[in-house]
Amino acid sequence: MDRVDFLVIGAGIAGLSAAIRLADAGSVLVVTKEELAESNTAYAQGGIAVAMGGDEDVALHLEDTVAAGDGLVNREAARVLVSEGPERVEELLEWGTAFDRAAKGGELLRTREGAHSLSRILHANGDATGREIAVSLLRHARAIPQIELMEWTTSVDLLVESGRVVAATLLDGEGGLRSVQACAVLLASGGAGQVYSDTTNPAVATGDGIAMAYRAGAAVSDMEFYQFHPTAFSAPGAPRFLLSEALRGEGAYLVNAKGERFMERYHPLLELAPRDVVARAITHEGMDGPVYLDMRHVREDLQARFPGISAFLAKQHLRLERDLVPVRPAAHYLMGGVKTDVEGRTTLPGLYAAGEVACTGVHGANRLASNSLLEGLVFGVTAAETMVVEAPEGFEEVRIGPATAGVAITPEATTERWIAELRAMMWKYAGLLRDGEGLREAKRGLDAMATTMPRGLYRRAIEARNLHTVAELIVAAASGREESRGAHYRHDFPQHKEVALHSVMERGRLEFVA
Repeated sequence: MDRVDFLVIGAGIAGLSAAIRLADAGSVLVVTKEELAESNTAYAQGGIAVAMGGDEDVALHLEDTVAAGDGLVNREAARVLVSEGPERVEELLEWGTAFDRAAKGGELLRTREGAHSLSRILHANGDATGREIAVSLLRHARAIPQIELMEWTTSVDLLVESGRVVAATLLDGEGGLRSVQACAVLLASGGAGQVYSDTTNPAVATGDGIAMAYRAGAAVSDMEFYQFHPTAFSAPGAPRFLLSEALRGEGAYLVNAKGERFMERYHPLLELAPRDVVARAITHEGMDGPVYLDMRHVREDLQARFPGISAFLAKQHLRLERDLVPVRPAAHYLMGGVKTDVEGRTTLPGLYAAGEVACTGVHGANRLASNSLLEGLVFGVTAAETMVVEAPEGFEEVRIGPATAGVAITPEATTERWIAELRAMMWKYAGLLRDGEGLREAKRGLDAMATTMPRGLYRRAIEARNLHTVAELIVAAASGREESRGAHYRHDFPQHKEVALHSVMERGRLEFVA
């Protein structure tokens, strides 16, 4: 069995931020399912929200975060996010992260996005902020000898002894299994957008960390709160490419099939309303025909400001400055996840979590735009600091059976069909708009699919199992929450309850707690 001081599962912003801190205290192994550059971090277009204007700016960022979360934000976690964010971003700048700057004077450029009270979003290469941060962190991590980076490695399960996570089973790119023992394990494996048929997430986002933690006995929280980004590109046969909220921050209108702006009927902030409001408004207006983003009135070099988006649209024979761009919501970000405190501890000793896989409550029921990159950056470091303090000295003997090669029992084509069926069912019954009957239908479907679960130790079978676990958690929590709040909207319970409670699930038991 291999041994390292610290095992980090995931190589996005949270995982790499943590690994850099952990390397000061021991050996670190970072594993990721595909190449190191492939993570949700790298797909983040809009930017990173950070209050670098002093105490008043920090206080406003806190209040914006709390307001967007619709009554469910953990205020302590939000305070940590906004107060420590500036220092973490200054570190990125020191490590060479090239955020966009003004041509004259070199000041950092800032833009505004939905539900922010002022312009505080830093961006890089126009609309490639996440990729720039990922490249910067990876460059820094590669230069640290104590960090080993392992690509094309799928995490299979966590191993628990005497109530503590002590190791993980990994599947390498050649189909070989290996067990890695660690003094502490960090989950930084990202979200689970692939549980839905329409998503802006990359293929790696299959909820592996959440599913592994839950199977090991860790609690999960707020799984019903999946944020659906309002503006994914919508055209037959085209991918659900994310059209960043920064487009609306720079002045884009939303118009219906009649060419009318409609957001004034839904929220006083118009196109910059919270994402859940905008997503439902687009869905409602879309019942009568397509909904479009309109930037034809914006007097700016849009190809320079949004080069990645412009390049994608050019392949669809569209231009921001000339054409209406069809949009509709798609699954984007999970506010829930493995339950942690503000220092990264899960309910299982030896296991920590940070980033989208974790639920500190910092996002509440609806994440404030561009807080996700900041969350990974801040809480990755926080979790690492906790791990260093709490890691036991030395290794105890762990009883693990011999590793064997991965075997495909269910044919891969069958597995792909099974996954596609699950994703379509989740979109239909547990997506943006929900009700009790649909959620009951989803549960019946998931129960039936459990009997035909793909079998075998190969990546897609493992992902199928994880997606099924995540889907069960979402449906159970959404069924139990008989109200509408933030990203969770039920036709049969359209009103808030007076008291905002978090859902918590552990070993099959669901409860709602303050």
